Amino acid sequence: MTEGRAGPTPAIDFFDPAVAECPYPAYRQLRDEVPVWLDPTTGMYVVTRYDDVREVVMDPERFSNDTVKNQRSKRPDHVARAERIEKLYLEHGWLPAPTLSRLDDPEHKQLRSLLDHAFRPARIRALEPALAETAHQLIDDFIDDGQCEFVRAFAVPLPLMMICREMGVPMDDIWRIKVWTDAWITKLGMMQSDDAAVDAAMKEIEAQHYFQPMFDRLREHPDGTLLSELVNNEVPGWGRTLTDNELHSAMMSDTFVGGSETSTNAFSAGVMLFCQQPAVWDKVSGAPDQYLEPFIEEVVRLESPIQGLYRRATRDTEIGGVPVPADAVVNIRFASANRDDRRFEHPDEIDVERPTPRAHLAFGSGTHYCLGAALARRELFVGFTALIERIRAFRLLDGADELRHNPSFIVRALKELPVEFDRR
Repeated sequence: MTEGRAGPTPAIDFFDPAVAECPYPAYRQLRDEVPVWLDPTTGMYVVTRYDDVREVVMDPERFSNDTVKNQRSKRPDHVARAERIEKLYLEHGWLPAPTLSRLDDPEHKQLRSLLDHAFRPARIRALEPALAETAHQLIDDFIDDGQCEFVRAFAVPLPLMMICREMGVPMDDIWRIKVWTDAWITKLGMMQSDDAAVDAAMKEIEAQHYFQPMFDRLREHPDGTLLSELVNNEVPGWGRTLTDNELHSAMMSDTFVGGSETSTNAFSAGVMLFCQQPAVWDKVSGAPDQYLEPFIEEVVRLESPIQGLYRRATRDTEIGGVPVPADAVVNIRFASANRDDRRFEHPDEIDVERPTPRAHLAFGSGTHYCLGAALARRELFVGFTALIERIRAFRLLDGADELRHNPSFIVRALKELPVEFDRR
């Protein structure tokens, strides 16, 4: 190991609820002491510096997305749980197929070309009037109250309603779907008890039985919706359409979760930051044409709705001078990279005048750059614009100083955000 890369193993446990609630001191410790750290809890190599994370994501030949060839966690309880849950899918539903985040080229490129059509610029532009109208309708529902629980009142429904609209799924079902997407996310977060993991799997199976009749109907009667396209269009290079198992994975991971969760959590984080730093609100709301887009980039950099993801070393290799054996699972921490003072000045602060606002890795980089990044950015811009047009100032409600996030190894999501505000 190179100088500064070795050292005593830090006493860090990312599955400790206190660490999960505020992981940033742990990230800083790892960046400074052991930036490529073999986590004794999971057996994964945790990568925390910006340059090292970017090196991994930009080299899919050395670092595969297919982590199935090695368990993501070597913890015996995690392995036993995975086997139990696989049996549930096989007996009661459809075993989820690998999603985009688990595929390598050429399969990844071929499947992505089908899904990219859903998030193409023309489609996003066409969505904008409905997006603005929906944002204002949601604000109408709470503006007269002078307060709201922002996550449920705005951050969740706006992006989820847009995905439902595009998929041809009834808007009235958004809260039912939110239960299912939450179940999928908590599974990804790796911080569940065995009973909670089983419950999450059963909720996902419930979602599968909700969507399956839609697949069957659209095969017989295509209707031009995005879901109809996913059901009936051949995957380029595959010579076939998606199977039911592949469709269920795409519905949960690549459309409903991928198309809503980043926006939801960035909306919540952004309003939280506005409440905590009124001067930032004043600056952004006073000149949104100049500062709103950079503010959005700062929100996703600072809070990183996806804290990290996984890769598998395809051969014996090194990261930043640290030997990493073949088939080792590498945990790349975007959230740590985005606060690396080797890359960003004053990384823990909001700076809406950074010279390169999009230099962060919140949406990844390279081949696996986030499929829904353009949609998320547009949703955030239109949604925050509506809030600025209608609201003069945000404040946390009394007693809301101790905000909490859902425990997760992967996703950063506020549970609730009780706010009060002055309307314009």
